[in-house]
Amino acid sequence: MGGVPAARTHAHAAQRWSARLALAAVAAAVLLLPLSAGLFGSLALIVVGLVGITVTVAAVWWVLTRRGAARVLAAVLAVAAPLAVLALYAAAKLLWEVLLVAALWGVAVWAGRAALRGTGPRSGRRAEPSAARPAHAFFIMNPRSGGGKVERFALREKAEALGARVVLLDPARPQDVAELARTAVDDGADLLGVAAGDGTQALVAGVAAERDIPFLVVSAGTRNHFAMDLGLDRDDPSACLDALTDGVELRIDLGFVSGPATDRPFVNNASFGAYAAVVQSPAYRDDKVRTILELLPDLLTHRRGPRLTARAAGTTVDEPQAVLVSNNPYRTGDPAGLGLRERLDSGVLGVLAVKVENAAEAAGLLRGPQAAGLTVVTAPEVVVDADADEIEVGVDGEALVLPTPVRCRIQPRALRVRVPRERPGVPPPQPRMAWHRLRELAAEVGHIAVSRPARG
Repeated sequence: MGGVPAARTHAHAAQRWSARLALAAVAAAVLLLPLSAGLFGSLALIVVGLVGITVTVAAVWWVLTRRGAARVLAAVLAVAAPLAVLALYAAAKLLWEVLLVAALWGVAVWAGRAALRGTGPRSGRRAEPSAARPAHAFFIMNPRSGGGKVERFALREKAEALGARVVLLDPARPQDVAELARTAVDDGADLLGVAAGDGTQALVAGVAAERDIPFLVVSAGTRNHFAMDLGLDRDDPSACLDALTDGVELRIDLGFVSGPATDRPFVNNASFGAYAAVVQSPAYRDDKVRTILELLPDLLTHRRGPRLTARAAGTTVDEPQAVLVSNNPYRTGDPAGLGLRERLDSGVLGVLAVKVENAAEAAGLLRGPQAAGLTVVTAPEVVVDADADEIEVGVDGEALVLPTPVRCRIQPRALRVRVPRERPGVPPPQPRMAWHRLRELAAEVGHIAVSRPARG
């Protein structure tokens, strides 16, 4: 029985030394520049660095909102600004000191998070009872998704060996996947599975929710955002099929984009504004960079496209350039976890709206969620209206044009998702840096570890 206390002691010791390393790195970073350049010199170096970052971001904004010679000059400035900052540091013979300070801050953050990891409340995986093996599983697979993962991982053969019926989509003959799924359920299917992109997954997920039968995701798409947030194995799509024989069932939310004549489900997000307009262009798939650079100047400056209004949870954003409505909110406080959702059953939509009018406001986005040009809220319903009868909408990567106003809503716990019992899981969020807590850990954890009297 001594193994568990010993393991905890070792864990406490590791936390203590990580906290001490973080504090030591911060102290070294704070002291190094004043010792090398003096107090006023170090302040000047910091100001120069901040100005360089601000100018670079502003120049990138000009690149995106200008054309011709103005764009070229802005691109030159975006490259020249950081180089000029480095040149000034080198002229002051402090370049290596500045780089060392940056490295010390990196060490401090890394060690600090290592120390704080596990100190908060534990949210381990909840008990997951086994799900009954389906008798008549039905899969829709797109052989072109993910560069041919269906064939590369022999997904059709493996699913059929487990007793499933598989329909391969014909890229040359578009099919209504929702109708395929409904017909399969009418014929007795008791599980619907998809090995395709997120847009196809969303349409079939809507049928599964409508008929209240389990839905199984195979990570055979290109980006696999939904599979990632379910904690599935994105490197080996065939591992997802283990859910047929050793699976558990999760109840998650499902988003819907609704208008006067549509009610389309989404598993990831619905986007409005600049991105939604760009993906509508026929040239986008063939030349993404050129299409973006061609369209963004007019879209970001409101010279083209409708002027949007987004309303959610008592908050109104007038004329944003972009609005992203997600099925559960994305992480915003953890740069390493951007694009991940902490959970899929919170019962609310995440809303991210960007409204930037000039280069100064673009530079202000460096503040993250606190930026004036960024609105981050959660709500069970979002309404996006415009000064036009129709607006472009990107729904899980699929380009649509819908009549206004467009209403986004969430249906809590509407979807029964079957996943393998053994799966990678969603990476936990990085702990927030709390220096006061690090000071406590550096002292108290060590004190607890050494002050307990030894038993003879």
